[in-house]
Amino acid sequence: MRLFGLTLVAALLPALALADGYRRFEGHGGPIKGVSISPDGLHALTASFDNSIGYWSVEDAEADPLWLEGHEAAANVAIFLPGAKIALSAGDDFDLILWSLADGQPLARLEGHGGKVLDLAVSADGTLAASAGWDGKIGLWNLETRKRIALLGGHRGPVQSVRFSADDTTLYSASSDGTIRRWSVPGGAFERIETSHGFGINRLVLNDAAGWLAYGALDGGVRIVDIESGEEIADVTSGRQPVLALTLSADGKRIAIGDGEGHIHVVDTTTWKTIKDFRAVPRGPVWALSFDETGQHVMAGTILDSADLWPIEDAVAVAEADAPIRAFHRAPETMTNGERQFARKCSICHSLDTTSGKRAGPTLYRIFGRKAGTLDGYQYSDALLTARLVWDDASLDKLFDIGPDYYTPGSKMPMQRIVKKQDRLDLIDYLKTATSGDTPPTGEQTE
Repeated sequence: MRLFGLTLVAALLPALALADGYRRFEGHGGPIKGVSISPDGLHALTASFDNSIGYWSVEDAEADPLWLEGHEAAANVAIFLPGAKIALSAGDDFDLILWSLADGQPLARLEGHGGKVLDLAVSADGTLAASAGWDGKIGLWNLETRKRIALLGGHRGPVQSVRFSADDTTLYSASSDGTIRRWSVPGGAFERIETSHGFGINRLVLNDAAGWLAYGALDGGVRIVDIESGEEIADVTSGRQPVLALTLSADGKRIAIGDGEGHIHVVDTTTWKTIKDFRAVPRGPVWALSFDETGQHVMAGTILDSADLWPIEDAVAVAEADAPIRAFHRAPETMTNGERQFARKCSICHSLDTTSGKRAGPTLYRIFGRKAGTLDGYQYSDALLTARLVWDDASLDKLFDIGPDYYTPGSKMPMQRIVKKQDRLDLIDYLKTATSGDTPPTGEQTE
């Protein structure tokens, strides 16, 4: 059986997902890049490729979330400030946004990075924030004045993760250059390289009380290091790569590790033994993880358009046969070249049916002959609202020939080129049929 449009993923999961404590939070229109559960366990934040932040009731996954709209590109991370009344988020638009969780309105936009921001940390007293930028900089921000204190340079690659010490006097940063660096706060003076790894380090957690930090790397390595001596305490590498998510429970007794192969690995930090290791999504990565206040559940953000709260003790691997097949995961031989180009270059942002949902881009339904920036219900960038552009064979061909950053500069469309002329023509031919309304769109499907 084929299902067209957005698949109801929950209906396809096996009975294991219905165990006590399992919940699915649906509503986003793209993969979930960041998750965070409030310290009291009552609410959660999700940051998505669809540019949106969701603010959810953890107890009632069926309740509509409060949507925080303001990022102009993929949202990568959203965290609670102390008191859980204000949130801080960051994304591919290079910016940080402070939000009121009472009404979902932005309180301030913090600018200064020259690349997308992948991680955030807030000091225990809530007055300082740190940001990890792909421009190789660490941002330090005063959240009371809502001004930048400094952009710290020194890493030789994108900064992937940041964490404050418990007393807020020290900041640690992890980078694609394979190092974790230590900085003094508030001035931001570099102190030392805490540890080095042969591959880029993607994630970092810190347990000051126990005297160690843990990191996850591009090669799949997960190491625990003594903060003062730099010596390795334990190695809990699973052999799967890359490590994309790493989180510490509130009591410091558990860490959860998410990887590019879809697994969640939960480890006891008192023995460094595995508590649970299961596959949460059979196709694609686990991007983000967050424990609840008890440490008995972990929320995961994955390649799916929903976040899952897993009861750790009862979690069982999701079988590949029970999971939805997203368009870009389908076997190439099952698609025409034009459909394949759409699946891999366009489907994560755009639908082909009558509604956009909450995807990062507007629906392409009946796009031919439509003036750019005129579809009702979608918040376009100023660049497209003022563009004198009609979508047709020639304009779509040029869009993908030279790329959106040159053809529609200032728009939300990410850099995306299709170099081969025939591939562009095949995509355009496919879109003419799939967006005409005469045949069912393909989009996400399940066999």
